[in-house]
Amino acid sequence: MGVAEADSAGLRVMGTFKDHFSARAPAYAAFRPRYPQALFDFLLGLAPGRELAWDCGTGNGQAAVSLAERFARVVATDPSTAQIANATPHPRVEYRVARENDSGLRDASADLVTAAQALHWFDLRAFFGEARRVLRPGGVLAAWCYVDPALEEPSLDRVLQDYAGTVEESWPPERKYTLDGYRSIAFPFPDLEAPRFWLEMSPTLPEFVGYLRTWSATQRYVEAHGRDPVNDVEAELGKLWGAPSARRTMRWPLYLRVCRAPGAR
Repeated sequence: MGVAEADSAGLRVMGTFKDHFSARAPAYAAFRPRYPQALFDFLLGLAPGRELAWDCGTGNGQAAVSLAERFARVVATDPSTAQIANATPHPRVEYRVARENDSGLRDASADLVTAAQALHWFDLRAFFGEARRVLRPGGVLAAWCYVDPALEEPSLDRVLQDYAGTVEESWPPERKYTLDGYRSIAFPFPDLEAPRFWLEMSPTLPEFVGYLRTWSATQRYVEAHGRDPVNDVEAELGKLWGAPSARRTMRWPLYLRVCRAPGAR
């Protein structure tokens, strides 16, 4: 999950890695939503083969493990040593600590390259160059993201939306790319049509506030103000949630961009 500055072409160029997630890598692994299996089935149907997938910016390996159920081998990279240390083991996943320009893969070897909730942190020029190099002819590049969820219960959702407003100014600038579903990013190949996918999770109250603490905006708010804003929302939600062990449904729209390298499929 690299960070970069914009150049004249609108792409970002390699800079110092700003690590928003290592300090809370165990929480990220425990509390983030899981991607729908239909998403990975869709990508498998597009890929020209099932030999190798590269998951870049893998974080806790959530996408990598799902890919490994469908591909013979998955290489999963992330610049955060802590994220890799907390990643979910799988016999067909090889985890590596590496930036987005350094997959370590051979030329034209990957059937699929993915970036799950990570593309907005990358040096886009470097990543797209590496994706071009490692994708085989007809190989597929896919990136997806999500932003703020909605809780199904209106009274709970109002508290969530108020919290989102509290930390809004603490989001890193890269959030703008997720807010438009990556539509402002010029991908290296023509887009393919993709269906709409949704994330869904039914957390307990402790799991929900654990999720809020994984937000990079929450962490930056704490650094700027010296206090954890989740404490206030946890107290307010405690009056509305019911039993802390009760599960409440929340959903996110998933924004997917997918494209294919030229050549035979």
